[in-house]
Amino acid sequence: MQRKINLLLVLFSIIGGAIGFAVGELILHTLLDSMPTFVVIGLYFGSLAFFIGLFCLIAEMIAPRLNGSSWRQRYVGTSWKLLVPVTLVLLFIVGLALEALYHINVGGAKPVKDIVLVIDNSGSMTETDPNQDRYAAAKRLIQKMDSDNQLSVLVFNDQVEVIQPFTPVNNQAAKDEIMAKIDALQQTNGGTNIALSLDEAMKQIQEKGTAQRGTMVILLSDGFSEIDTNQVLAKYEQNQIAINTIGLSLVNPEGTALLQQIADRTGGQYYDVTKADDLSLVFQKIYDNLGNRTLVTERSDNTKDNAYYMILRIIAILLIGTGIGLSLGLVFDNRHLARSFMIGGSVAGLLAGLLLEFGLSGHPFTDGLTRFLAALVLAGVIGLFTWIIPIQEHQRLRQDRHRNIHAGRPNQSFENQARDQRNKGF
Repeated sequence: MQRKINLLLVLFSIIGGAIGFAVGELILHTLLDSMPTFVVIGLYFGSLAFFIGLFCLIAEMIAPRLNGSSWRQRYVGTSWKLLVPVTLVLLFIVGLALEALYHINVGGAKPVKDIVLVIDNSGSMTETDPNQDRYAAAKRLIQKMDSDNQLSVLVFNDQVEVIQPFTPVNNQAAKDEIMAKIDALQQTNGGTNIALSLDEAMKQIQEKGTAQRGTMVILLSDGFSEIDTNQVLAKYEQNQIAINTIGLSLVNPEGTALLQQIADRTGGQYYDVTKADDLSLVFQKIYDNLGNRTLVTERSDNTKDNAYYMILRIIAILLIGTGIGLSLGLVFDNRHLARSFMIGGSVAGLLAGLLLEFGLSGHPFTDGLTRFLAALVLAGVIGLFTWIIPIQEHQRLRQDRHRNIHAGRPNQSFENQARDQRNKGF
């Protein structure tokens, strides 16, 4: 048993992690909307494990520092046969199972199905949205809603008007009726009373009578109003209802700060929009992230700040790192390497899990960068642990030497021992 390190394997493992990340991102962005989430995440981690294993195998073939040159000569064919089953297939199963566990709703978490649109209709909107783009964006969102969604629509200035109480949007006729009510709206004067609008939105939520269904609020405004956030947001926080806020052409920094605070306090997201014709994209983005919860993306539902899901994600990525380490040990068919790689994978998984939990923010570029760094950590740290945890050469080689001895073909060390005994008079 000795400590070794194959720097070429560490380098190739990182390269494999980078390629696996690229393939995983392609899988994530092309399949997440069309396939079950747990299948997509299983493929994500399966492909990552495969490319790490592939490049580690190539590195050890080039420079067999860990498993010995005899392994390269006699057993590398077995490693190639094991590569796909113990990397791609094994980690697909592990990732699928952990993602399915991650989707179980506990601690009062509910799947978000219902939406409240709260839209500013104050006098200042004649300047920030003269073409009524906010209503066009709302209608596009309604048109794309699924049949299991329910919707309520409110508009406000210094007063609040309920355009549509909660109703299912399970057919085109229901959607057309709501959109006709929006088309009938007239531009009004008056100020901006955000507190009153949120109080009325909460009344609509409490009256809908479907407590088992999660709810999300989308609040759009271009202004600022005095509000006691502790009082107004208390019920939202208590019921884990996220308020996603959109600031349209905000020039008052107090308005920006208020909308950000409302989103942060309730677990929602704040969006700063400078042009009204961009509102459709923002509405669609909010809807696409409705109840989004995966191991490699930010939680955008009412579990965003839930400690249970924070810990669960970190433990899940730790187990995935351990699984990748085990898969590498199985590829090389060496229990000592498996032990070293598994311990290294556990440490790498812990670091990657912390990175994902506290690094994901909902922004595509920074989230992609966070996943990239997590993949490199998973790939690089595993290979370093053979320098920390002692390993032994391929076990089958030792068994072969024993078989040679019993078959009358002693190896060199056995002959040396016999010669030494004869010299001592035995």
